[in-house]
Amino acid sequence: MLGIIGGSGVYHIEGLHDTRWVDAQSSFGTPSDEVLVGELAGQPLAFLPRHGRGHRIPPTEINFRANIDALKRLGVTDIISVSAVGSLREDLAPGTFVIVDQFIDRTFAREKSFFGSGLVAHVSMARPVCNRLGNHLEAAARQSGIHAVRGGTYLVMEGSQFSSMAESELYRSWGCDVIGMTNMPEAKLAREAEMCYATVAMVTDYDCWHPGHDHVTVDTIVKVLVENADRARTLVKTVAPLVAADACAADCTCRHALEYALLTAPEARDPDMVQKLSAVAGRMLK
Repeated sequence: MLGIIGGSGVYHIEGLHDTRWVDAQSSFGTPSDEVLVGELAGQPLAFLPRHGRGHRIPPTEINFRANIDALKRLGVTDIISVSAVGSLREDLAPGTFVIVDQFIDRTFAREKSFFGSGLVAHVSMARPVCNRLGNHLEAAARQSGIHAVRGGTYLVMEGSQFSSMAESELYRSWGCDVIGMTNMPEAKLAREAEMCYATVAMVTDYDCWHPGHDHVTVDTIVKVLVENADRARTLVKTVAPLVAADACAADCTCRHALEYALLTAPEARDPDMVQKLSAVAGRMLK
């Protein structure tokens, strides 16, 4: 089942039918919103508004654990994150899509793991996104005539304020390509839940480093946001059948991320933690 996490403009997808809003449950609290469930090109699809409908929740207050856990409980196996970002490179102009392959996590006020005291696990984040899903997104962008750059590093800041000039220049010196506030710990939690995860970072503007930044108007940014949402809907519509037809999905390494990650001996595991993790790590805890 394909899951989409993104903004409110993305879920009005042509061809999405048999839709209903589902009150998704999680043992980690309340997700951002109900989940829109439907079918697209023969592929079951679930859409979760990351900030809630109407953009009610700021990045720091998103319950990322509840969002991922709820999608897992609904049967989602593959997640495509659609996120608005600022550009840290001159050649990544507003309107460009970046199929991200790396993250630098600069967040500090968020719960970043499902695991903890009573059940310890350490998953690899060396390659934090699913290459298989990235391939499908690249192919779908090409088919749709969408300008998408394959590969890039997404700097995830805490927010909710934007960067200072010094911070923006620092991130550029690190070789980061785009900057946003939402994809961490989302990607880490998807990996812990053994779900395939990929990010489409949609550039809305240049970060404050750019000489022309101060001349960008709200009208300009809104125009780019609307155009990006249109292209994102097209991309999701095109990628859904590619994901559905992928015969190699079951063997993807993302779906075996916990294979050697659980460190707590079975007899020492906290029963309450085991119960809480029944969806996220149920395959390994049976």
